[in-house]
Amino acid sequence: MAVQERPVVVTGSGSVRGVVEGGVAAFRGIPYAASPVGERRFAAPGPHPGWSGVRDAARPGPAVPQGPSRLEAVMGRRAPDWDEDGCLTLNVWSPEPPGPSGPPAEGSSPGGRPVLVWFHGGGFSSGSGGWDWYDGRHLAAAGGLVVVTANYRLGPLGYLHLPELGSDNLGVRDQAAVLAWVRHNIAGFGGDPEQLTVGGQSAGAYSALHLALAPETGPWIARVVTQSGPFGLPPQDPGEAADHARRFLGILGLDRGPDPLAALRAVPPGQLLTAYGQLARDVARPGNVAPPMYPVLGGYGLPVTWQQALADGRLDGKQLLTGTTRDEMTAFYAFDPAVRTATAERARAIAATLAEDGAERYDRTAATVPRTPGDILTEVATGLQFRDRTLAIADHHAAAGHPTYVYRFDRTPTPDPARLGATHCAELPYLFTTFDAYPDSPMLGDATPAARTLGHAFSHAVATFAATGRPPAEHWPPYAPADPTTVRHFG
Repeated sequence: MAVQERPVVVTGSGSVRGVVEGGVAAFRGIPYAASPVGERRFAAPGPHPGWSGVRDAARPGPAVPQGPSRLEAVMGRRAPDWDEDGCLTLNVWSPEPPGPSGPPAEGSSPGGRPVLVWFHGGGFSSGSGGWDWYDGRHLAAAGGLVVVTANYRLGPLGYLHLPELGSDNLGVRDQAAVLAWVRHNIAGFGGDPEQLTVGGQSAGAYSALHLALAPETGPWIARVVTQSGPFGLPPQDPGEAADHARRFLGILGLDRGPDPLAALRAVPPGQLLTAYGQLARDVARPGNVAPPMYPVLGGYGLPVTWQQALADGRLDGKQLLTGTTRDEMTAFYAFDPAVRTATAERARAIAATLAEDGAERYDRTAATVPRTPGDILTEVATGLQFRDRTLAIADHHAAAGHPTYVYRFDRTPTPDPARLGATHCAELPYLFTTFDAYPDSPMLGDATPAARTLGHAFSHAVATFAATGRPPAEHWPPYAPADPTTVRHFG
């Protein structure tokens, strides 16, 4: 990649022209698969047909079709920017080398810089790798990394379970296609495909772990970063997924036709999203945050549970960095009147639906510090949905002798009128140091100089792990199983 203001890279589908921003070359909106329209809707991702000439890659492509995020009240609102046509794109940031080839980054091989592929969250229902929230420029510079973010199909377009018709974990298949594109093309951007870290936050963390465990993609991955993975949520049961697919077809009035797939392909995407919203309301249960459609056990990329895959050694040999925020579930419960106004009896009953020992855990937590029933339920759910399983994965990996690092993000926003604390997604502006992309975001509050200093430390630590397999040693010891003193706290 030559040093120039509009660098050009040749990919397998055609040439792309990026931009240089702050010493980092950015290439946005690069197609990694054909548009999922027409016969390609509800089908596995196919190769892009390519283009002639040089494609402008200064701006990201559209988001995939989606409804509003469930966490708008926490993160801030996004203007709709989706378009089904042309939505399967990715974005690449590469520290611009000082010469035609440039020296390798610290921790990289002579073949190129380490690569971080990072998947956004959003409950498998919303989000886009092209949003400015996830601009990879600062993260790439912090670690001397090539950073890749990507879109993948969401909601019914990504997880409608009709395996007999070929609709099987399509969002997972999209993510695998992203990794395949990286393996074949990233060297042109200065990256080394043999030094691949896969990471993400929330649904992206869930995805990253399962991609690292999957027989199709696991052998490509050397390192894993999971942020706030909802590992207490098991993959969707095939029976439940089939039932939700039937309900979805019924809402659309397509449950009696001879060819539901052809009928689904004829429905405008906005109508599919409206039906999905109706399904979400129909299957909602108090305290439950699972979306109606998400990766299905036994489908592509998820042959077994992560617990079984760990026992089978599928994560062995990979370096792991994992963590949560302190108050994950406030993002889901702080604005939920059913939680905030719950009596102790009702809150305990909701906790009982989350796990076999949910009621007992509620009782133990209630006996510690006097709090409202909603606050007690929020703490219990944080452990059940996020913290406990994250630590269980870390315990298993570290006990087997594999490099493991664990963090907890503790920074509380100022002001904090909703009492969010260090809520789900709160670390994202710090990881990407994209504070200005979150105007009036309750989870961030004021981006003070101290907050920006914390962002530099957090971003540098994660980027250094992705580049070398270990965060800065003087600040972050390896994790020892069941030893809280080896958990690195930020904020």
